[in-house]
Amino acid sequence: MNEFSILCRILGSLFYRQPQDPLLVPLYTAIQEGKLAQSWPLEQEALLARLQEHTDMAAVSEDYHSLFVGDECSVSPLRSAWVEGSNEAEIREFLSSRGMPLSDSPADNFGGILLAASWLEDQAQEDESLALQTLFDSFLLPWCGTFLGKVEAHATTVFWRTLAQVTREAIQAMWDELQEEDEQSQQ
Repeated sequence: MNEFSILCRILGSLFYRQPQDPLLVPLYTAIQEGKLAQSWPLEQEALLARLQEHTDMAAVSEDYHSLFVGDECSVSPLRSAWVEGSNEAEIREFLSSRGMPLSDSPADNFGGILLAASWLEDQAQEDESLALQTLFDSFLLPWCGTFLGKVEAHATTVFWRTLAQVTREAIQAMWDELQEEDEQSQQ
């Protein structure tokens, strides 16, 4: 698993799973103890320190629920809510065509798309970045800026506002990396 996959897996998990999910306990513990920052591949030390300082799990969990859960959530985590004319079946079909096993959960969930990027990166053949470029270009980039901006605007905790910033910068760094790989492969 490379840095690209790790970034997608960590950020995707934080947005996809509710904070009280037992699978996330080690990740939140790493954030609280400053251990995530030690192995984070991007230069985001100040943002990661802010995350560490503001990891009150009760508040983080309450904010997550208010932001992303249910029909009354303040920020829908689904692409179909942000991209006019889009539907969940498009991304489901794309991921299925790449061989990714899918559950009944919406395939166009923001965190789920990042987790899918991690899976695609882990499954990709050497120097095969076309699937990731398509995933980012078609299914993530057109709406992630608006989505993350709404997270920052509606979050009541510093944790979620900061995580939105961390995620925005990480997505940009990953997209830049994909573009560089594409340029190198065309030379």
